[in-house]
Amino acid sequence: MGHSRKKLDLTGQRFGKLTVVRPAENIGGRTAWLCRCDCGKETVVKTYYLRCGKTTSCGCKNPGFTALTYVDGTCVEMLRAKTVRKNNTSGVPGVDWRTDKRLWRAMICFKGKRYYLGSYGRFEDAVKARKRAEEELFDPFLREFEQPAG
Repeated sequence: MGHSRKKLDLTGQRFGKLTVVRPAENIGGRTAWLCRCDCGKETVVKTYYLRCGKTTSCGCKNPGFTALTYVDGTCVEMLRAKTVRKNNTSGVPGVDWRTDKRLWRAMICFKGKRYYLGSYGRFEDAVKARKRAEEELFDPFLREFEQPAG
């Protein structure tokens, strides 16, 4: 007979300076929790990071560290910063050179899904496709996120 695991509920539990408020959207398929720090700031943290002691505050006790905000699996701060990954060779996020096809490929990831935007002979066309996708996906998301509740 199958053995079902009881769902873990961390609501109300303390981990360092963090108190778990309620379940949050999963991060990368992992259970996450909305936590309130003793300083008053809220942050979302994966279960494992809470239970193993890796995350014990919103970052306020680690100068220079900023807690990241995830909404539907998308990091708001990384979108806002337009971060380029270290392994990126084109200098433009989501645009890479396909040596096998001798084409530039454009892609974008948003809310846990990867969207293929096409392959292009010209670098500028791949960049245009990526920028257009950012305007369609990222910009409305950031505007909605930054609007005051009410």
